[in-house]
Amino acid sequence: MNYPAATIEKFRAIDAMVGNTPLLAIHFKRLDRQHTIYAKAEFFNLTGSIKDRMALHVLHSAYRTGQIKPGHTIVEATSGNTGIAFAAIGRALGHPVVIYMPDWMSPERAALIRSFGAHIKSVSKEQGGFLGSIELCGSFARERDDIFLPCQFSNQANVEAHSLTTGPEIAFQLARIGRGVTAFVAGVGTGGTVMGVGSYLRSRDLSVRVHPLEPAESPTLSTGTKNGKHRIQGISDEFVPPICNLQSMNAVIAIADGDAILMAQKLAGVLGLGVGVSSGANFIGAVRALERYGPPAAIATVFSDDNKKYLSTDLLREEPVKAGYVSPEIERLGYEALPRAH
Repeated sequence: MNYPAATIEKFRAIDAMVGNTPLLAIHFKRLDRQHTIYAKAEFFNLTGSIKDRMALHVLHSAYRTGQIKPGHTIVEATSGNTGIAFAAIGRALGHPVVIYMPDWMSPERAALIRSFGAHIKSVSKEQGGFLGSIELCGSFARERDDIFLPCQFSNQANVEAHSLTTGPEIAFQLARIGRGVTAFVAGVGTGGTVMGVGSYLRSRDLSVRVHPLEPAESPTLSTGTKNGKHRIQGISDEFVPPICNLQSMNAVIAIADGDAILMAQKLAGVLGLGVGVSSGANFIGAVRALERYGPPAAIATVFSDDNKKYLSTDLLREEPVKAGYVSPEIERLGYEALPRAH
């Protein structure tokens, strides 16, 4: 172990504030039939997103292997939530944090990162956008010997975070009500969530289906198309991350960003669940999976973050309904929170 005593105490405090989130049984009616979808309420984590799990586990792993030491600077490329997570957890552990982020992300995300004492380096489309952010991280690290790069898109500890925590929690919480998972659906940013949860669930039951989700406007996973503009921040950064093994999963589910926005608005306005746009997309993706497998399938997903990071975006504007959208068909929602894992 490479943990200084003071660092061990800091980790213990943070560990208690990440993970073990409620699993919500969302009850709804669609086309005159009653249904239920199960969603992990990841906005209960320390900074309000599922990325806290990954950031915490990556730092635990880095300390164990000696990749990071007290005083090292954490440098990462992110579209927002990962930067917020590393900023908060990194600063709590006493590390300086530098975040490279595309300049078109919501201003709330940048403000939150700065509020935790991290430094932001904005990257324009002309500088390479998201891929440029990753390259600039590497260049910065090569100039110094006191840098830790989490490398969230290629770090297997990202996948482990969810195979060790999120996946087991989902299985345990559903087992307590006598259910097993039929399929798991989640949007792909790094791919860590869908890969980690999927690998754990399939280690228990090989019949579990695992569906990655992407914006219909940016079908990078399914077609390899890049530069697709979409409004589901946090997923589809226009490349397939190295840790995302599409061959190990089932069919990609594509969701229109407008439909995701409408669903997130409905979850907040009807249920009081203030979630982000990707959570709306995940819910609709889960509905599509339920449509595929039919009742009484148990479809699980994640509500990745809260809506506070999107208050200046289209999430708070009127969104037109288009043909083929699922969200207008969802009505009479209600939910119950299943007991936490421990």
